[in-house]
Amino acid sequence: MLFLEKYNRWHCREKHSGPQFTLKTGTIMEDSPIGLDKWLTAMWQIVNCKNGISSYEVHKAIGITQKSAWFMDHRIRLALGIAASEKLSGEVEADETFIGGKARNMHLDKRARRITGTGGKDKVAVMGILERGKSVRTTVIPNRRKKSLQAEVRQHVAAGSALFTDALQSYEGLESEYAHQVIDHAVEYVRGNVHTNGLENFWSLLKRGLKGTYVSVEPFHLFRYLDEQVFRYNGRTLTDAERFSMAVSGIVGKRVTYQELTGKETAAESTSC
Repeated sequence: MLFLEKYNRWHCREKHSGPQFTLKTGTIMEDSPIGLDKWLTAMWQIVNCKNGISSYEVHKAIGITQKSAWFMDHRIRLALGIAASEKLSGEVEADETFIGGKARNMHLDKRARRITGTGGKDKVAVMGILERGKSVRTTVIPNRRKKSLQAEVRQHVAAGSALFTDALQSYEGLESEYAHQVIDHAVEYVRGNVHTNGLENFWSLLKRGLKGTYVSVEPFHLFRYLDEQVFRYNGRTLTDAERFSMAVSGIVGKRVTYQELTGKETAAESTSC
C-alpha cells in the first residue's frame, strides 16, 4: 500500500475497482473536501447540544458556508439513525403527535402554500413508542388510523407487555395481545402508573428543538430530525464523550448525496452511481 502525498490519499497495489481511498471512504464523509477536524467538531455539537444546533450556528463555529453546514448536518443525522435490534417490553407508552410550523412564524407566500386548513390537516403525523426508563422510537406515519398505529405497535412492542395509550379509538383491539390500559385526557392525565407522560415529555423536547433551533422543518426531512432527537434522548445517561463515541461508530457504510437530500435523486439512483 502506498500513500500519495500529492493527492492526500492511499493507493492499494492490488487490482480492484477502487484502488485509491482516504480515511473518509465508505463513511458519511466520503468525497467531502471538508477536513476531519471540522467534521468531528460538528458531530460533537450535534450529539451534545440538548436542543440541537442549526446549520447557521455550525457555519459560524467551524468556518464553512451555511450550505455546506446544512449538507454536513444531514449526513451526520444519517449516522445517528441506529436500527432497532429487539422489541420493547415491560411498561411501554405509545402516543402520536402532529409536527408543523405555526402560521404566524411563516412568510406570507409559504403560509399560503402550506396552511390550507386547521388542526392537523397540514401537519405531519408522528408516532412514538417509549419503554419506560430506557429508550424511545419514533416514526413518521401516514395517518392516525387503526391500521397504521397498530402495525407500529406490533412491530416494536413485544406481546404481553404493559401498554399505555390515550383514549384514541385507533388503539382499540390491542387488549388480546397486550396488557393495554387507557388514560382519557379529557378526564385525567395520570391514574396510578397509567399515563403517557414519558412521551409527552419527549414531544416537548422535540418541538422545542424544532421550533426554537430549526424554526421550520420540511416534511421531507422530518425523519432525520427525529433520529437526531431520539439519539440524544436514548443516550441521555451517557457522558458527552460516550455519546460522541457512539455517534462516530455509526458513520461507516452510510451515504447520502446532496441531490438525494434536495429531492433531485433517489436513494436507489445514488447507490447505483
